Amino acid sequence: MCREGATRDPDAVGSEGMRDADQSVAVCPVCPHHCHIPEGAFGRCRARKNEGGKVICANYGKLTSIALDPIEKKPLAYFHSGSMILSAGSYGCNLSCPFCQNYEIAAAGESDFRSLYEISPEELCALAREEAVRGNIGVAYTYNEALAGYEYVRDSARLVQEAGMLNVLVTNGTAELFVLEELLPYIDAMNIDLKGFRPQIYRQLGGDLETVKAFITRAARDCHVELTSLIVPGMNDDPADMEKEAEWIARIDPRIPLHITRYFPRYKMHEGPTDLSLLRQLKKIAQKHLERVQLGNV
Repeated sequence: MCREGATRDPDAVGSEGMRDADQSVAVCPVCPHHCHIPEGAFGRCRARKNEGGKVICANYGKLTSIALDPIEKKPLAYFHSGSMILSAGSYGCNLSCPFCQNYEIAAAGESDFRSLYEISPEELCALAREEAVRGNIGVAYTYNEALAGYEYVRDSARLVQEAGMLNVLVTNGTAELFVLEELLPYIDAMNIDLKGFRPQIYRQLGGDLETVKAFITRAARDCHVELTSLIVPGMNDDPADMEKEAEWIARIDPRIPLHITRYFPRYKMHEGPTDLSLLRQLKKIAQKHLERVQLGNV
């Protein structure tokens, strides 16, 4: 369904998609997959659809999960610590991580659910304001890959900002920069996954390291950014990789927090949990370059 190297027509690029040689096919511009989507079909993320020759956000306002969470669960350790935040998620993701912690919604499409919460941006904002009595400071777009439905994030975040509350984005960072530019005026903090520091790791997961690096670099200029690296045995647990990763992050800003997180068996992976001694070793390596490193899931 997805082909690399879509030819861009400068007159056709936009959130609705790009042109394909086959006029019944629309090309999604949102992430580097640039899925060529036939009429009525969905892209790799299962959240974007060709409808009438245009790529639309099919999961707009369709939530699978909504809860009031401690902000530390995003995870954000250096942004309004001790606060609560209303967390909302839909379905779909443009990566294929065999260790996904939220695969029930991230690896699913709308047809996999008996029912969904239909919540407009206005209703989400109103709910966030109602939850202020319980300590809520805003909305976190999380659980699945929020950027698969970035239009909903953008529209909701604008209203939440106008209401004087905060917006948090949790993302894998696998998106084109025009998506980020649309969101940055409204997003106060992000946690971005950095799943490994070798291109082949991202290729295994269906992503692209350089896209994520560009996303992180741009986001850190205008937003509070924290990074998370889930350490999966046999995939991204090489200490040499962590040395290179931490050096690169430090060149952006040595104060960017890095969460080095313990993997547990989940979804399609049955390998035992990450060794704690290895996590501590990786933390020491990262601390040579970064000021704020902490372990997660331990």
